[in-house]
Amino acid sequence: MEEQKLKILISKYNSGAATPEERMLIENWYESLNGAELSKSDHELEEIKQDTFSNLQTYIGTFKPNQYPAQNNKVILLTYVKWIAAAVLLSISITFYYYKQHSIVQQNNVIAKNDIAPGGNKAILTLADGSKLVLDDTKNGKLATQGKTIVQKTGSGMLAYLSSALGSNTSEVTYNTVTTPRGGQYNVVLPDGTQVWLNAASSLKFPTTFTGKERSVELIGEAYFEVAKNKAMPFHVSSAGQTIEVLGTHFNVNTYSDETALKTTLFEGSVKITKGTLSAMLKPGQQSTISNNETATAIKVTEVTDIDEIMAWKNGKFHFNDTDIKTVMRQISRWYDVDIEYTGKLPDDDVFTGTFPRSLTAAKALKILEFSGVNFKIEGRKIIVK
Repeated sequence: MEEQKLKILISKYNSGAATPEERMLIENWYESLNGAELSKSDHELEEIKQDTFSNLQTYIGTFKPNQYPAQNNKVILLTYVKWIAAAVLLSISITFYYYKQHSIVQQNNVIAKNDIAPGGNKAILTLADGSKLVLDDTKNGKLATQGKTIVQKTGSGMLAYLSSALGSNTSEVTYNTVTTPRGGQYNVVLPDGTQVWLNAASSLKFPTTFTGKERSVELIGEAYFEVAKNKAMPFHVSSAGQTIEVLGTHFNVNTYSDETALKTTLFEGSVKITKGTLSAMLKPGQQSTISNNETATAIKVTEVTDIDEIMAWKNGKFHFNDTDIKTVMRQISRWYDVDIEYTGKLPDDDVFTGTFPRSLTAAKALKILEFSGVNFKIEGRKIIVK
């Protein structure tokens, strides 16, 4: 196919102008070419497949050369649909597509049978009396009254704490906890107007009303904060032995216990990080890193080179930048609620760079990762990495 026609078709696909037939052709051939089981009678298809990926690599080299790391690195293709479209249009005719349609349907049925849906808005709210509400099952509207605070689930699936003149007159401070499971995330508006986005396998404990000289919450896992400004009441986040003190700012905290380090990334304002006798101040665009063990001896402060990588989860994406396979799979594990098993020796230079949406099913996400040369198999709620 002529290069100009190829670029036009790719542009149509990415802008949403492609016809349903063109979209179906591209997407079904992607499924069939990436990992299909081929019989001996399909030798011709195997040759076409090899030519396709050879042409694909050549085309990628002229499309966005600055988005790829060094030659030894394993690469996930960025904006992968472009590459899929290029591969299909370079090497496969419409006629051959219809010839293989039956085998494509069979393969898609196998994928669907072993596939796992992506995570979504899922969380459990634990009220002050210990009762629990499964937020993904509850209807929108008022859920409870905690002291003089109304707890409400909004139409957008957000949990909001609203002050009210009604309710109990008790001065006792009560606490609520929002917990997301693996495969869950949730957005909470605290009583002071602070917004918190919780990533999968995380929890946030907070008072139903902020009183006294400070606003303090406790975090397990990962969350992004947009703190309401109040100079008279600094905002404190306690997580994994470290404390973050802010007045009004935007920042991300990642303190998963299975990660090698505690990381706090500042986007706006200023924060002070404290762990034991260690402390450090962050400016916008900086990240603090503390070894995730009890013997941490320093807080390392660095400039963030890839903001998109930090914010990807909140923006509904996976984004990797020279990321090792085990870090990648920890994110996959938390979002799809799966266990990970490794077989064989992992190469030391296996790193990934690329972006794809978290709305993909597990099978489709793994197919993108397979462009790097690593193979995956889904068994129940377990992913085997080979």
